[in-house]
Amino acid sequence: MVELKAVIQLEDVHPAQAINYLEAYNMEVGLLINFGGKSLQFKRVQHKV
Repeated sequence: MVELKAVIQLEDVHPAQAINYLEAYNMEVGLLINFGGKSLQFKRVQHKV
């Protein structure tokens, strides 16, 4: 799962939301990418199925 954001900075709620998506779709790994800050931010999120 890849989730794209365009916010100034990733907050704690963003990875939590991505983990909820992983749970809903029964997936283990996702990538959270933010294009809204001064530089590209990315974070790998994981949920054990």
